[in-house]
Amino acid sequence: MSTFEALTGDLAFATAMRQINPDVVAAYPITPQTETVEHFADFVADGRVDTEFVTVESEHSAMSACVGASAAGARVMTATCANGLALMWEIVYIAASLRCPIVMSLVNRALSGPINIHCDHSDVMGMRDSGWIVLFSESGQEAYDNAIQAVRIGEHPDVLLPVAVCQDGFITSHAMERVEIYEDTDVKGFVGEYRPQWSLLDLEQPKTYGPLDFYDYYYEHKRQQVEAMEQAQRVIQEVAEEFNHKFDRNYGLFEPYRLEDAEVALVVANSTAGTAKVVVNQLRDEGLKVGLLKPRVFRPFPGKELADALRHLKAVAVMDRSISFGAMDNAGPLFLELVAALALHGVRVPVADYVFGLGGRDILPGEIESVYQDLIRAAERGQVERRVTFLSVR
Repeated sequence: MSTFEALTGDLAFATAMRQINPDVVAAYPITPQTETVEHFADFVADGRVDTEFVTVESEHSAMSACVGASAAGARVMTATCANGLALMWEIVYIAASLRCPIVMSLVNRALSGPINIHCDHSDVMGMRDSGWIVLFSESGQEAYDNAIQAVRIGEHPDVLLPVAVCQDGFITSHAMERVEIYEDTDVKGFVGEYRPQWSLLDLEQPKTYGPLDFYDYYYEHKRQQVEAMEQAQRVIQEVAEEFNHKFDRNYGLFEPYRLEDAEVALVVANSTAGTAKVVVNQLRDEGLKVGLLKPRVFRPFPGKELADALRHLKAVAVMDRSISFGAMDNAGPLFLELVAALALHGVRVPVADYVFGLGGRDILPGEIESVYQDLIRAAERGQVERRVTFLSVR
């Protein structure tokens, strides 16, 4: 039977790591991810896992060790955030290019400068074109569930790509909440044994990883990554369907919340979606037909599915916890991706972007309600007042 435990989001992810029992974990501590590594180090020291835990001198070394272990045929996991992810940058791309199905806890935190250790999404949005699959998590429960699914997704023979599982720094990583923890045997049975197709340690069939790859084959290898990412969307849905059946969950590419009969809706990822659900319920009680769409899968970006889910609305707002500097109106990446998807799939609806919460600034229910009020006016007028609003900036 499963149990319900009071866990932080970091400990929830570390608990999933313990149950998965990866062959290798190489990681370096950085706030607010440090708890994950600390707890897992305890599991190693207490003999609760068989994992080879590699303590390294930097995040660049951590991802390098992960790539080496994965290329050798190991099941590999790690964790980082923000500046640590930035220090990994070179190897993050190499991990995807070498088709290493590493699973990483990415606790979202603002990138410097100035130095800030609190939540926004500038770290994950910076890696969005690196070739990693990216999953968002509203809560510690979802971070735990996504960690388990990520192993199956990344290791699928049609995919073989690394997976980043995101949750919001401090807001969920350090917040204690009720998390349902499944039986160890059930989790182990779900992830199964990893049987690598190619290993550096296969002496009968020698391999080369990471050689020079000029214009003769580089282009084809990039195209193979594209095909893997295209396959990943199907695999994510298949794994979610099996996971939902086994553990009584309801995961998909995204979560619609009171969306079916809504006239206007908000699109927002991670923990802020939980606050927005409260606002939706309050406004529904007042007779306003508002809804919410919470993205779960950011890479691969499910453009058609999102467009179809939002097609019936009169106005849409996106809330971005990051900025794409120099992009159209300095909007956020989620907005830019979504408006492109809506246009490509023939959805003509007023869409506005609200940049919020940079550096961990709180987002209050009243501020989210003001976004819905703007949406209601946009629906009446057939256009938004401003394309991009920097919400609650002084």
